[in-house]
Amino acid sequence: MAISMYQASVPVLVRALENLRHVLQKGEAFAADRGFEPGILLQTRLVPDMLPLVRQVQLAADMSARCAARLAGEAPRAFADEETTFAELYARLDAAIGYIEGFDAGRIDGSEAREIVVPLRSGERRFDGQSYLLQFTLPNVFFHVTTAYDILRQAGAPLGKADYIGGGRG
Repeated sequence: MAISMYQASVPVLVRALENLRHVLQKGEAFAADRGFEPGILLQTRLVPDMLPLVRQVQLAADMSARCAARLAGEAPRAFADEETTFAELYARLDAAIGYIEGFDAGRIDGSEAREIVVPLRSGERRFDGQSYLLQFTLPNVFFHVTTAYDILRQAGAPLGKADYIGGGRG
């Protein structure tokens, strides 16, 4: 049985962002339970040369939303990077999820060979749709989701594997 580009992208990306939202909620609750300002966690990094939690979440949301749009043959929507609170990050994730869910299978299926051009700091990178999804977007999204999880876990938030993979939430 074959898997479609839609099945390999939209549900996977949505679930990753929903799970990230859950992880963030547990991190915020941890801070509140411990009596410190939750916003402190947003600027926490694993190591000095890595991006902070807030940026990891922004990048996971952006890469997911851009992927759906590019696979559908559309210019991706831009999201401003202005979040300074957990509530604003939840809103960003919700907006990205809603945007991604707005692309139906008919717009994404058949995009395996579609040329995708991604602007990077190092210059443009060209992919076919399948390579873009499987070899660029999914590894990047899961890198940023995992790093966000790791930042919160390292800070002491009571997170486990079930939180990361969805823990029976669907």
